[in-house]
Amino acid sequence: MLVTPEALARRRSAAGRFWTDETLLDHLARVVAATPDKIAVVANRSETGECRRISYGELDAMASSVAGGLAARGVGRGDVVSFQLPNWWEFTVLHLACLKLGAVSNPLMVIFRERELAFMLGLAETKVLVVPARFRGFDYPAMVADVRDKLPKLSHVFVAGGEGAEAFGRLLEGPSLPPQPRLAADAVIQLLYTSGTTGEPKGVMHTSNTMLSNLGPFAARLHLGAGDVIHMPSPMAHQLGFMYGLVLPVMLGATAVLQDIFVAAEMARQITGEGCTFTMGATPFLNDLTEHVAASGQGTPSLKIFVSAGAPIPRALVTKGRATLGAAIISAWGMSENGAVTTTRPEDPEEATTTTDGLALPGMEVRVIDANGAPVPAGEEGQLQVRGCSNFVGYLRRPELDPKDPDGWFDTGDLARMDVAGYIRIAGRSKDIIIRGGENIPVVEVEGLLFRHPAVAAVAIVGTPDPRLGERACAFIVLREGQSLTFEEMAAYLAEQKMARQYIPERLEIVTDLPRTPSGKIQKFKLREAVRGA
Repeated sequence: MLVTPEALARRRSAAGRFWTDETLLDHLARVVAATPDKIAVVANRSETGECRRISYGELDAMASSVAGGLAARGVGRGDVVSFQLPNWWEFTVLHLACLKLGAVSNPLMVIFRERELAFMLGLAETKVLVVPARFRGFDYPAMVADVRDKLPKLSHVFVAGGEGAEAFGRLLEGPSLPPQPRLAADAVIQLLYTSGTTGEPKGVMHTSNTMLSNLGPFAARLHLGAGDVIHMPSPMAHQLGFMYGLVLPVMLGATAVLQDIFVAAEMARQITGEGCTFTMGATPFLNDLTEHVAASGQGTPSLKIFVSAGAPIPRALVTKGRATLGAAIISAWGMSENGAVTTTRPEDPEEATTTTDGLALPGMEVRVIDANGAPVPAGEEGQLQVRGCSNFVGYLRRPELDPKDPDGWFDTGDLARMDVAGYIRIAGRSKDIIIRGGENIPVVEVEGLLFRHPAVAAVAIVGTPDPRLGERACAFIVLREGQSLTFEEMAAYLAEQKMARQYIPERLEIVTDLPRTPSGKIQKFKLREAVRGA
């Protein structure tokens, strides 16, 4: 998929020994040979109450059948198969089927509608699309029908839960898959559109080498293995859910428990009922599960690790989560372009866990630089860059957007600080920076303090133009039920916390919710648009 041999050679040089030239199919084959009857996937459908359990032997056979069905319909190496599905078992089967064919998996978020779908499928030149018959009351086949005339490359649409010739079940009835050449570990296997915190989606391309080189060190650091039960509430159409809810369990030979609609009470029930030991999600998942367990007493005793990624975690939430859930709370930072890059460790002292986003995984490097490209001293804020084994191999058909320098450093767009031990703390997006009267406002620190206020359920701070100071800060706050907060109370609270007066937001907006990406990241560009249009 438009990745040049020269680009791959440069990536291989940077990746070193972490590229093993294996694919997920190699791991699957080993697990099937050793434990074919072990449960691979427990898939829950919230709207029907169905719970399907699939063994590794069954999973392998189903993937081969679907691969045969796709091949019979003209899908081959390098062709794109898009699937706009919740966390259902069909999702896992489709990705494995694509690997068996050498096709490219293109997961799409279920929230996408006609405008996004037409753009993304058109750019990918998708050959086959799989959608639900209905999910959360929405008619997906009708939406596809409205855009299909704009997609001349789209040959087939299959419907999970549908009937007739386009039912997904028809793919399971496909002929035997003809013998296939071994899938190259440098072949593009995933096309994933960025989730849009900046409003401009880009098609991130990954190979088996870039993806698996992340998961091995990740599992080793967190002491994960075949005996773990991995719960995934985050959408698998997002990189977090895909890599750590689909690929990681198969790589380990572990069991995956999939939640298709996030409800904290249901998450707690699934963790307890299935004996889940590991879960991962953005801050809202951790916050809501912690609040539910604290309020209901419905514990999660089997849970050992909760990795929270996607946005900086307020220190107070890490402390409360650890005490309430009885699990290690692991802070992590990463992107669609490279998976998790930094994490804290289960054995780290609480200070590291609650005040940093971790240190780089083996195979990855991080650095913090100034505007001239020079490393900044420890503890000072600058632009975060990364390079190493799990960096993606490019953006689909948009090489001009690839922000890597000749030495392989990827410009993340994040601001960060790094301490002398190599632990980083994300300070915000470079576009989120607020410069008031020539002084940078530490946005993440102010948000963290406000989150600790008993009335505050969620908070985001953005800049608003000011003719004299350049910018002023506006705090958008979601209140806890039954609570209130005035501007004067907010300012007094921050002053009590010994915050510099010039850092206190000069405007307060109380809102019922904050706009987020499906992975939980706050879309601050929408808040900036709202405050500037007010």
